[in-house]
Amino acid sequence: MRVQNFSDQQLVSAFLSGDSFSIERLIVRHKDKVFGYILSKVKDVDLANDIFQEVFIKVIDKLKQGRYNEEGKFISWVMRISHNMVIDHFRKASRVRMIRPNDEFDIFDTLGGEEECAEAEMVRAQVFDDLKVLVTYLSTEQREVLEMRYYAGMSFREISEECDISINTALGRMRYALINLRKLQEKHQVNLAIQ
Repeated sequence: MRVQNFSDQQLVSAFLSGDSFSIERLIVRHKDKVFGYILSKVKDVDLANDIFQEVFIKVIDKLKQGRYNEEGKFISWVMRISHNMVIDHFRKASRVRMIRPNDEFDIFDTLGGEEECAEAEMVRAQVFDDLKVLVTYLSTEQREVLEMRYYAGMSFREISEECDISINTALGRMRYALINLRKLQEKHQVNLAIQ
């Protein structure tokens, strides 16, 4: 049987058995789809080439570590890795302002400008999901103030009246909520761009 007729899974098995040509065949087979996807997101040929190479270095490393699930399709797995690496690129490249708790600040200001492109939206969605998970680790009082401020859009005066606490207490709870979110993002290795 000619190697061109081998399935992806057969080529993966051959690679894991020591046939280095098999991984080259897989890369050639799927390069147009993977590269096209990356280029459509980053809009820069040189950058797309760099990420493409990093994707397949990661693919090779994961295969060697036995971290490929044979139940899934190989190309779907590679595309998921590509997607994650594109998101990582935009996370690293984005420059966001520091979070400072005050009445003029809105946490969603850190997640993008008025003209959002597809890449920014992907990062925003991922950051929002990560943030929702981390918020559940806060104390009830801190979570309550954070949710009233950012989800309900309440001022600190309104929060203090609603919770029957002083404005300084509301500000203090917000401050500690942000400090704890920073600690949680480090502990769980999540990049929320909270400085």
